[in-house]
Amino acid sequence: MVETRFEVGMTCDGCAGAVKRILGKIEGVKEIKTDVAAKSVVVEADESVSAQFMFEKLQKWSSASGKSVALA
Repeated sequence: MVETRFEVGMTCDGCAGAVKRILGKIEGVKEIKTDVAAKSVVVEADESVSAQFMFEKLQKWSSASGKSVALA
């Protein structure tokens, strides 16, 4: 398992839910922990899932929602 951290401009549980739905659809993602107050997301995934691939998926949501996304 590989742990990847993102800094995401989540402002509510709705944002956190959207992030979980997006990342949860990726094959190989095992666990997603969101912290709205800390604006952080921690993803545990198989080694076959690249941080860049997850980042690109979150960037699509970022563009639509106006929320920031960065690899931590």
